Amino acid sequence: MERAARLFKNKSVNREIMSDEDVFRAAWPLAVGKAIARHTSHVKLVRGKLVVQVEDAIWQRQLHTLSFQILDRLRKVTGNALVTELEFRIAIPRRTVQRAESIQTLAANGVPGMQADEADTILDPVLKKVYRLSRKKASA
Repeated sequence: MERAARLFKNKSVNREIMSDEDVFRAAWPLAVGKAIARHTSHVKLVRGKLVVQVEDAIWQRQLHTLSFQILDRLRKVTGNALVTELEFRIAIPRRTVQRAESIQTLAANGVPGMQADEADTILDPVLKKVYRLSRKKASA
C-alpha cells in the first residue's frame, strides 16, 4: 500500500495519466480491502464528495459508520485530501443474463404443447425450410 501511495503522490505523473476521479477509483480497493470492494461499485467524485454505490441498505449503513476510517485510509493511499466526505448510495439491481430455452429443453421438461423438432437446431432459415419440406415428402 505504501508503494501505491508514493505513486499517487507524484502529481506530475498522476495528472498526465489520470484524473482525480480515476485516482480515487483505483485507490478504493486498496483503501477498503477486497471484501468491501466486492460489494461496492462505481466510485465517482463530485465536488469533494466520493459517491460509492453499494449492494443494499445493510452495506450502506455499515460503510457509513466506517466512513471516517475509510476517508483516513484514502488520504494515506492517495496522499490527497481532496475528498472530504463519503456518500454511499444503493445501486440499482442489475438484471442477470437470461438464456432462451430451446424447444428440446422445454419438451424434455414436459411443457405441454412443446414437441422437440430437430429442424429447430438448424440456424439457416432456408436450409431449415428445405429440410422440413424434404422430411414432409419422405413421410408422405
